[in-house]
Amino acid sequence: MSIFTPTNQIRLTNVAVVRMKKGGKRFEIACYKNKVMSWRSGAEKDLDEVLQTNTVFVNVSKGQVAKKDDLKAFGTEDLTEICKQILSKGELQVSDKERHNQLEQMFRDIATIVAEKCVNPETKRPYTVNLIERAMKDIHYSVKANKSTKQQALEVIKQLKESIQIQRAHMRVRVVWPAKDGKRLKEKLKSLIKVVESEDFDEELEMVCLIDPGCFREIDELIRCETKGKGALEVLSLKDVEEGDERLE
Repeated sequence: MSIFTPTNQIRLTNVAVVRMKKGGKRFEIACYKNKVMSWRSGAEKDLDEVLQTNTVFVNVSKGQVAKKDDLKAFGTEDLTEICKQILSKGELQVSDKERHNQLEQMFRDIATIVAEKCVNPETKRPYTVNLIERAMKDIHYSVKANKSTKQQALEVIKQLKESIQIQRAHMRVRVVWPAKDGKRLKEKLKSLIKVVESEDFDEELEMVCLIDPGCFREIDELIRCETKGKGALEVLSLKDVEEGDERLE
């Protein structure tokens, strides 16, 4: 005995559904559980690991596939691109318990990123994840499920500066460029460098200095443009922290 199944119906199980409204209609995609947030945070880059099927639905639970004409609302006929739009901008459908667990995990992930990136500016010691979590609760930080943990960690750092002594750990770099560009380029870099640790002026000017990680790209572009590719910027250490295992509780 065969069972007739309409061609516009697909049955899936153990699914995480992401829903989005576009052009007044509802569209859904079927994803693997726990993979949606990994995609949004950048941890997962393979779309095939996220989507159960490269299909856009009107209703995943009923297996109803969206009509081709309705998909024109996305401005493209490429199903992969449409799935990506829904995946990044749509709303993940989860139970209250799942949402609570997901937000709790994101809260801890954000605190972990902050603890890894920051130090107390007076002691140069890193903070523990637990202390950052307590500080985040003190400022009543509310996790946003549709934003990456990395983006939110940068927001948290800004907000925490009002309640605790905290700053991004400086990056130690070596900059080298021809002596003829020395003084002129050094003057341009002055506002982007926090501390000059050593300086050697011979045929080339070589400096070891501490910078804010957020300035790295600007310094790199400045050196490449001003020296026409003859200068160099090298990362010596990603974090300037005091030696030892002690962390601030």
